[in-house]
Amino acid sequence: MLVLLPPSEGKAASGRGAPLKPESLSLPGLAEARAAVLDGLVELCVADEEKARVVLGLSEGLRGEIAKNAELRTAGARPAGELYTGVLYDALDLTSLDPAARRRAAKSLLVFSGLWGAVRVGDRIPPYRCSMGVKLPGLGALGAFWRAPMAEVMPEAAGDGLVLDLRSSAYAAAWKPKGEVAERTASVRVLHSQLVDGVEKRSVVSHFNKATKGRMVRDLLRAGARPKRPAELVTALRDLGYVVEAEAPARSGRTWELDVVVTEIH
Repeated sequence: MLVLLPPSEGKAASGRGAPLKPESLSLPGLAEARAAVLDGLVELCVADEEKARVVLGLSEGLRGEIAKNAELRTAGARPAGELYTGVLYDALDLTSLDPAARRRAAKSLLVFSGLWGAVRVGDRIPPYRCSMGVKLPGLGALGAFWRAPMAEVMPEAAGDGLVLDLRSSAYAAAWKPKGEVAERTASVRVLHSQLVDGVEKRSVVSHFNKATKGRMVRDLLRAGARPKRPAELVTALRDLGYVVEAEAPARSGRTWELDVVVTEIH
């Protein structure tokens, strides 16, 4: 099982230990593209702080992030699974998993990134600020930039098993499973179910969507679940107590879409 995650804007305040070693990152087929984005981002942040703030979509209060980007090559790095600190990662809580579950996480979790393309949770990277929606001078929109290199490496990374796609739309734009890979890919939507005047109403949640996805991945890792196809994932999630609704795609070459229905959001 390969689980595709979005990154988080929230990150640990600093890295620790040795600086970035690009050659040590997973998916070495992305090395050339990573170097191009890293060069472009560092150059932008060193040359013109105000332009960098506008390009990166940062408020005045986040201007300090530009200085971090300027020092990416020398800043201390830490495992991506420790660097990201947003809602999904808080719920996933990798550090508290038992050793077997942590090993499963290291093999199965892949975090998409505007700067790195995609990294595994054990890859050591420094704190940065560069979303997939950024249009970097010389490279353009990063979501479009990453499509070609991702198309080269992701089918091999996906292997022959299930792909659980939990990315947000901005990061999903960087790689869309096709053909046979798409048929064993499942994306998840979290719906909040409430009774209003005796009638069930459902709504899509945002903040709690991330928390639910983090808990869901954590539960799959702890249980040692090994679904190979979307239908097996549905069974595994139901066995773990989740309310899941799913229908097989009507056409070949399409991904499965799963609805996880919750009555409480927290």
